[in-house]
Amino acid sequence: MLSGDERSVLRNWARRRSTAQGLAKRAMIVLARADGLSNAAVVARLETDRKTVRRWRMRFLAERLVVDS
Repeated sequence: MLSGDERSVLRNWARRRSTAQGLAKRAMIVLARADGLSNAAVVARLETDRKTVRRWRMRFLAERLVVDS
């Protein structure tokens, strides 16, 4: 599902202290789903709701990464 470059960018967003919290959470959602966790497992791990996990997974699948140069 993820290319090496996408995984690298998402990991950086998830780990950097300067990343906005929302972006970091979205990155963690996509990474967790790519690692094979179910929506329910991601909900429990990240303390979010199913709608949020589903939304960001679908947006990522539709648009992939949008990175400003």
